[in-house]
Amino acid sequence: MLISAAALPDLPIRPALPDVSAALAAHGAAVLVAPPGTGKTTVVPLALAPGDRGRVIVAEPRRVAARAAARRMAALLGEDVGERVGYTVRGDRRVSARTRVEVVTTGVLVRRLHRDPELAGTAVVVLDECHERHLDSDLALAFLVEVRAALRPDLHVLATSATAEAQRFATLLGDVPVITAGAALHPVEVRWCPPKQPITPPHGLRVDPRLLEHVAATVRRALADGDGDVLVFLPGAREIEAVAGRLRDVGATVVPLHGRQPGSIQDAALRPSAQRRVVLATAVAESSLTVPGVRAVVDAGLSRVPRMDHARGLGALVTVPVSRAAAVQRAGRAGREAPGRVYRCWSEAQHERLPAQPEPEVAAADLTGFALDLALWGHPDGTGLALPDPPPPGALQAAMSTLRALGATGEEGRVTARGRSLADAGLHPRLARALLDGAPLAGARRTAEIVALLDAGRTGDDVVAAWRRARSEPDGAWTAEVRRLTAALDRQPARSGGPRLGDDLAAGLVVGLAYPERVARAREAGSPAYLMAGGTAAELAGGSGLAGTTWLAVADADRAPGARTARIRSAAPLDETTARTAAQTLVASATEIGWIDGDVVARRIERLGAITLAERRIEDPDPALVRAALLEGLRREGLGLLSWSPAATALRQRLAFLHATLGEPWPDVSDAALAGADWLDLGRARRRADLARIDVATALRRLLPWEIAGRLDEMAPERLPVPSGSAIRVDYGEPAAPVLAVKLQETFGWQDTPRLAGGRVPVVLHLLSPAGRPLAVTGDLASFWVNAYPQVRAEMRGRYPRHPWPEDPAAAAPTRHTNRRRS
Repeated sequence: MLISAAALPDLPIRPALPDVSAALAAHGAAVLVAPPGTGKTTVVPLALAPGDRGRVIVAEPRRVAARAAARRMAALLGEDVGERVGYTVRGDRRVSARTRVEVVTTGVLVRRLHRDPELAGTAVVVLDECHERHLDSDLALAFLVEVRAALRPDLHVLATSATAEAQRFATLLGDVPVITAGAALHPVEVRWCPPKQPITPPHGLRVDPRLLEHVAATVRRALADGDGDVLVFLPGAREIEAVAGRLRDVGATVVPLHGRQPGSIQDAALRPSAQRRVVLATAVAESSLTVPGVRAVVDAGLSRVPRMDHARGLGALVTVPVSRAAAVQRAGRAGREAPGRVYRCWSEAQHERLPAQPEPEVAAADLTGFALDLALWGHPDGTGLALPDPPPPGALQAAMSTLRALGATGEEGRVTARGRSLADAGLHPRLARALLDGAPLAGARRTAEIVALLDAGRTGDDVVAAWRRARSEPDGAWTAEVRRLTAALDRQPARSGGPRLGDDLAAGLVVGLAYPERVARAREAGSPAYLMAGGTAAELAGGSGLAGTTWLAVADADRAPGARTARIRSAAPLDETTARTAAQTLVASATEIGWIDGDVVARRIERLGAITLAERRIEDPDPALVRAALLEGLRREGLGLLSWSPAATALRQRLAFLHATLGEPWPDVSDAALAGADWLDLGRARRRADLARIDVATALRRLLPWEIAGRLDEMAPERLPVPSGSAIRVDYGEPAAPVLAVKLQETFGWQDTPRLAGGRVPVVLHLLSPAGRPLAVTGDLASFWVNAYPQVRAEMRGRYPRHPWPEDPAAAAPTRHTNRRRS
């Protein structure tokens, strides 16, 4: 080890060190479970450092934690960072030939594994805080398992966790031992402080201002209740700024701490101070680092996590309730140095309803970078890797489709040379594409500046305005990232530049190259409503400085659950020419002949994704395609597009009756059958209006096979003769029961009910009064004469005295006329 056992801090991790060393010696890997404040991040690596055999690599999920851990370990050795303990984070590296312990971010470790899978010169890898389940942490674990199995069985791997969910990591590492260290040294008193007034749950990024007011009030209470610094957990930089504004007169120094700050400011927040402080922090302060002097924690109970709407290609951060495990982590910050207290801004009952563990990033985040790492490793779909959770299939497929569109992978998912160039940029693949393809068009420096802003999430409503602010008031983190990206471009092959663009269009071009499906055009001139190339409707927020811009490149948008449109949170202006350049892969021309918006459309059209750029009518379209379009219209909108004359309707009903009664070969004339059959002679029909001129009755007759066509009038006659000599129309509206409505006097002498379909189906007789009103309904005429007619006769003869009502109607003469009586 780099430090003697006697010189190690007296922390709870010390008794577990021999067990950790023994487990690694026997199994090559182990899992260490230890709560915050036990020393697992700083003491364990110093104890494991094997002298000259190789380095200890400590992987932290966050840059601020990596720098803080390196600084703490160097202090224990009485050295500056960069000697025996150093660190490497993106854009910042402090190591030397003497370095034995190197702290890196998990992202840096994944990049290093891609370049050198054997990790030459490394003896031990410590995966710290693996329970946080960031994408890079999951990948690093899976890659290291494969490295140990195939390349470096001598490489030791220690996964550390602050929660008890450790057995799954032990199983993934090969059923290795789990070592547990003691709890934190100092007790923490929990105080439940729910707001007195109802608070609106978080929605997207929005947090109810009343909650922030309550958090500020709780901070004042925490300061009054005892001494020491107060650490406040808030979901993001915006809420930190809002609460800081409410604490200007609090009587303590207010210190922000979040991931968007330059490293120097973050590091300063982690140094001891002679003045009392209120440290307003995001989740960066949950684990792996100590904020010195803290005796109280105020927890707003919220966390900000990535979410991806894969159907619309919209990725965003959303605010969610914190998990119970994370709440315990946060509370532990108050007991690192002395007894402390935690003020939770929710009730104990609400606490029990919180999720037990935070959701792993792989379950809901954008997986494009994750998929590129899998492809680089040679496992495009992740199969066979020891991932803690498999990626959701739909999300992974969406990510793989994006990579193919970027040219990063081939059809089988194998990484291409371009994919390796995108990965070498150390950015999300979309931003890497914007960097590499934007530099020849907008200039290397300007492209690097815009990409650095996008990567840091510092674009505000107007990307161009944010870019100008960054140029006029540069901070260390942004400037360092711009230098890194510019250097990365210098290593790329030189490419010829395009037309010189102003800043507005340069910003729009770079944003559009990163997110081509989010290039958007206003639906109407001056409208805040837009259509994105990906097909998503979106709107600018009220008061946006981009209002009235026809074309936009959208850097950030989100869609609330249940909302019909997305909200544009950040964008840059474009013109059509630059939009075409940015989203060139989505520009396509096509000939369309089809049923569109309720009629036949024949046009040549140019589109940028879902956005129509130009269209021209085709004067002489292919008749076969026009016919197909008309038939498609009939399938979509129904047979009501045709003009159904009474004769056509009656014929269709007769055919429906015979099909229902006799089946084939009598044709099926239902809506579904006719919509799918090629039975219409469309002739010269070219549009919707022409369909109404088609002779439907003639078309229906063509459906009859020749061998039965001559029997239609026999099997389902249009009219039936009745005893009076009249020919009465049969109503086939109900195929199972055709109806003959006839005046009763015309049926005298009829012994039996007439039958149709070759005698199979009796008609239903609707017997009418002389005035044409229903008297009786029967399908058995002989029974009616005997049983029902006498009552009908008794009731009707007085009402209709001029009509015959014989006692024996079966033997009486039928008539269509009245009996004329002499006076």
